[in-house]
Amino acid sequence: MAARGAAPTSGGLLTRIVVGVALAAVAIAAVWAGGVAFTALVTTACLLMSAEWSVMHGIARGFRLASLVVLAFVAGVTVYVSAADALIVLAASAGAIALFMRGFDRSRAFWVAAGLLYCGLPMVALLWLRGRVGGGGIVAVCFAIVWATDIGAFFIGRTLGGPKFAPRISPNKTWAGVIGGIVAALLAGFIVVSLVQFPLPGWSAWRLANNALGVALWTVPFALIAIAGDLFESWLKRRAGVKDSGHLLPGHGGVLDRVDGLAPVAVAVALVWALGGSWQ
Repeated sequence: MAARGAAPTSGGLLTRIVVGVALAAVAIAAVWAGGVAFTALVTTACLLMSAEWSVMHGIARGFRLASLVVLAFVAGVTVYVSAADALIVLAASAGAIALFMRGFDRSRAFWVAAGLLYCGLPMVALLWLRGRVGGGGIVAVCFAIVWATDIGAFFIGRTLGGPKFAPRISPNKTWAGVIGGIVAALLAGFIVVSLVQFPLPGWSAWRLANNALGVALWTVPFALIAIAGDLFESWLKRRAGVKDSGHLLPGHGGVLDRVDGLAPVAVAVALVWALGGSWQ
């Protein structure tokens, strides 16, 4: 995995770094604060994701608005009721809106439902995770792995170049970038484990994570999932014929461009956590 689009100039790279650091600072502050601050950040990000998704797929304005309303409601259900109920509402709403849209635009009905799930599932996952005991540490782990994978892939891929990883989907991604991203994620995993305690309910995860093999066992799969998420979003953009999902974030593109790895990782981590506890 390497840089998105053409390699940025020195000025473009500086912009990318400054904006990236600012976004990371906001995210870290929200994770640390939890509560309303974290809920507001995650919900806002997911609403922006939905808006970009709808524009990218040419979805009519009325259905764009319906998707935003559903996602905002699902966020409230997650925080004030339960994640299980939020998932039911999300799935039922996606199905209902898609069925209704078939009468107006059959070709885009699937993409309305897919967009709700793509944006809504990571939102529910992150809000649910942060609300658990020790959830702040788990969310910090999610962010650290995804950020390290992205940063390592960007700089190693840009520096070394070499054979392409998936030229038909994303021509700028290289095997060097993929390996660099995984190595960076491993390093981040060791650092986070040394700083943050994140016991999973019903699991001896803390003991497992305190050895090198344990760190690799939970870091590498999530790094690979982050890379897969990046490739999936690249495929979506190629299908839609756009370079970036949006232009909100200078040097990064849109919100979808920035969270393409985090979205599937958040869902995967929540699933792992849920297997050791409950969805209450």
